Amino acid sequence: MDYFLELFLGGLTRGSIYALIALGYTMVYGIIELINFAHGEIYMIGAFTALIVISVLTLMGMNTIAILVIAGVIAVIYSAAYGYTVEKIAYKPLRNAPRLSALISAIGMSLFLQNYVLLAQTSDFLPFPNLIPDFEFMEPYAHIIGSTEIVILITTAIVMVLLTIMIKFTNIGKAMRAASQDKTMSMLVGINVNHVISVTFVVGSATAAIGGVLIASHVGMINFYVGFIAGIKAFVAAVLGGIGSIPGAVLGSFVLGWTESFATGYVSSDYEDVFAFLFLVLILIFRPQGILGRSEKHKL
Repeated sequence: MDYFLELFLGGLTRGSIYALIALGYTMVYGIIELINFAHGEIYMIGAFTALIVISVLTLMGMNTIAILVIAGVIAVIYSAAYGYTVEKIAYKPLRNAPRLSALISAIGMSLFLQNYVLLAQTSDFLPFPNLIPDFEFMEPYAHIIGSTEIVILITTAIVMVLLTIMIKFTNIGKAMRAASQDKTMSMLVGINVNHVISVTFVVGSATAAIGGVLIASHVGMINFYVGFIAGIKAFVAAVLGGIGSIPGAVLGSFVLGWTESFATGYVSSDYEDVFAFLFLVLILIFRPQGILGRSEKHKL
């Protein structure tokens, strides 16, 4: 029973990280119907930014908790700025271009950011310190779940709640929902759709940065390529849940996390990705719109 619970909580932790990244994919797609393939690199840049800040603050002798909080905040701000810049440079000029042009631009931006970090840092894996202290009350359950996993789950839950409040009860959230339904009518009633799209990229990049810092702290190492792998997994999660649906992205992330965790625990870690993508294929065959997605009818 303990082993099952360990795998369940491990899958929940994985799903939480995927959800933080998948939200950016699904929010952008919901408004402009674009798959931002550079989103995984924003996640990676957030982790590298946190590592640089942590290294500097450690040399200054600051408290570990303060270091983690400051590094996380700076990583979020820096990644959000990158997300905003990427949207303005790579996507906004192609807003009215054929969809394939924007897709190629997204892939090109992903490769550019990968190589930019490769040249600025190194191709080797770099150690990432775990600054989250062990919780004494978790000692009897340390073999099942650790303090880092607890922090990941709590942080993800807080982000989900704040994002839900923003989308449902704030003016920018209402503007996002309006733009996702009909951009032309939104502009006619006075909504600045370009501003809404920029905010969407900023928010999605910020959540990805949080995921980058947390997973890097959990795994203990990073390199320039981690964003590509995590980005692909989060994209799979978004498609599983229903691309464009925020609840779907969260559900798809948890389903993917549990699939990988149980496949690793009961079959073999060598087949982790096989089971994940096999599950995606089955979903696409039997429910192409995703678990919570809605099929759309187009008039000809």
